[in-house]
Amino acid sequence: MIKNFIVVGSGKGGVGKSTVSLNLAITLASKKYKVGLLDADIYGPSIPRMMGISEKPSSDQNKKILPYDKFSIKSMSIGNMVPEEKAIIWRGAMASSAIRQLVSDVQWGDLDYLVIDLPPGTGDIQLSLCQNIKITGALIVSTPQEISLIDVRKAIGMFQKVNVPILGIIQNMSYLEINGSKNYLFGKNGALKESEKQKFEFLGDIPINPEICDSGDIGKPITTNKDSNIFKIFSEISDRFISSLTKNKKSDVKITN
Repeated sequence: MIKNFIVVGSGKGGVGKSTVSLNLAITLASKKYKVGLLDADIYGPSIPRMMGISEKPSSDQNKKILPYDKFSIKSMSIGNMVPEEKAIIWRGAMASSAIRQLVSDVQWGDLDYLVIDLPPGTGDIQLSLCQNIKITGALIVSTPQEISLIDVRKAIGMFQKVNVPILGIIQNMSYLEINGSKNYLFGKNGALKESEKQKFEFLGDIPINPEICDSGDIGKPITTNKDSNIFKIFSEISDRFISSLTKNKKSDVKITN
């Protein structure tokens, strides 16, 4: 049984949704939660490379696909089934059907959280997931600049229309620290101000850090190193996420006399 389906979206490409999804999942697992990660980006799957997984998946006696078990999380991606250099040229209906199969035909087992890394935009895949699965909540990832927030607002609007609670906003690529000084390359605190404006939880800042990029390229996520400063940042973000989720669930409980 999967207790919580958590989608990670932004409406914008290139803001680091996959990086956030993967490292958040690993951090939650480090806190002894049972966690799965589904790469829902059909056209640009990156989770297999970021996890260092190249082999094809196997199946059990009931023909259920067995998820990979690495870094203490279970994972699956369409990228595990096709060559890395091959483009997937599918219409929206086919892509949506594939994602539904990756939810229902994978032997996920018992999970506290299934983190779903969404593709950019507000299209068929997002709507299909939200309409066919009871999504517990959405995490929004944004960089600080307005050009990112334009699409983030659209994603927030989509989630609100399909009644998916927004559990919080994470500001990625927030600053570059040089000699102890923070340099705000993409503007300062745009996502923080947006969360305050829309009255959403602000879950935290993730800096620009070459080690985050390098670790994804070599298939060993940075949060596997519990001594790293980035792990500590993700640990704080995961704590705030759990707190926000708990508060949201309490607000859903209606008592009648």
